[in-house]
Amino acid sequence: MTERARCGPPVPTAEARGEPATGPTGGGLEPNGLPAGPDYFPYQPPLWRGGDGATIRVASIPADHVYVRHLDMPDGPSSVTRLADPAPLSRVPEPGQWWPPRMLTPEWVHAHHDEFDVFHIQFGFDAQSPSHLAAVVKALRERAKPLVYTVHDLRNPHHAKRDAHDAHLDILIPQADALITLTSGAAAEIARRWTRRPRVIPHPHVVEFERMGVRGYRPDSRFTVGIHAKSVRACMDPLHVIEALTPLSSELADLRVQVDIHHDVYDSDGLRHDHRLAEYLRSAAADGLIGLSVHDFYSDDELWCYLQSLDVSVLPYRFGTHSGWLEACYDLGTTVIAPTCGYFAEQRPCLLYTHDEGTFDPDSLRSAVLCAYRNRPAWRADPAQRKAERALIAQAHLEVYRSVLG
Repeated sequence: MTERARCGPPVPTAEARGEPATGPTGGGLEPNGLPAGPDYFPYQPPLWRGGDGATIRVASIPADHVYVRHLDMPDGPSSVTRLADPAPLSRVPEPGQWWPPRMLTPEWVHAHHDEFDVFHIQFGFDAQSPSHLAAVVKALRERAKPLVYTVHDLRNPHHAKRDAHDAHLDILIPQADALITLTSGAAAEIARRWTRRPRVIPHPHVVEFERMGVRGYRPDSRFTVGIHAKSVRACMDPLHVIEALTPLSSELADLRVQVDIHHDVYDSDGLRHDHRLAEYLRSAAADGLIGLSVHDFYSDDELWCYLQSLDVSVLPYRFGTHSGWLEACYDLGTTVIAPTCGYFAEQRPCLLYTHDEGTFDPDSLRSAVLCAYRNRPAWRADPAQRKAERALIAQAHLEVYRSVLG
């Protein structure tokens, strides 16, 4: 993405990541690094015809998630309907609470196979065993139902080691009738590892169109760099990032480092309490080096207000693949400084710093912050363009569904 190339380290190449530079069959490569082949369709303004034919019923895993909801047409009728998430049998969850999807069982597939045409897995299978996923695929085969899988994560952000997620991917990616992913870099990795060529369809908007145009509240005029520790997933390394940023608040009088963290990590009796991180934050806040806010999970509106209170949001990830947080920042006009791991830089304009499982370069982070401080990049989604993009995304998914039913 050319817009992020003004400063920051380059995106690591396949060779730098220790991966082969050619496809698994040794054939020629497309300009995007994928093996040449007719079954790879990069995202581009299409010549597709939409809206004709019968409505396609999709069992989407999950259905009630902002990413999935924004795969459908923004206005007017749609040729796709998605089944509602079945409520768990044991208890009724709180609004917005996640629970293991009931659709993702062979029993549900057999009992409800006449209610859907396509089975589309997005995420939510973390707690499943590989044998359970294999049984779901077997049930779909027995009922002649096609499987579509969107590869959001090539490395699970909740797992400290990659083995469990790799075992899931080794079932879903080879056996899916169609694959989708969000960036060409992820597609190239899938092609190298599994000799499958996904369709690349970008992440849709996260913030609603009406909210994109609302200006955020700024507590003061200082340039604010934010790091949100959230509930500290396995992929996150917030302490090293915060330690690297803290001196900047002393060097630049109009720069403020703002750290937000959840009670379950900060409080001594919290379920995910991190003593070392909490002690550092407590001391740095007492010395006036950082602003510190400890709170519970934000609602969507609270999160949008928080993001718009920042000039920069730093993603403290040491591994990962794609980011909905980055998409929300783009919708709201908050500059993102992303790590060089994963494929964040291919999603939307952002600045980069060197951070992965083996390397953290504080100087590159400092340089990225200073670049944002001096240049004040204005990367903000245009609601009309986001709406047009969403229509193309919906059309692309319709074409995928038609192709597997064809």
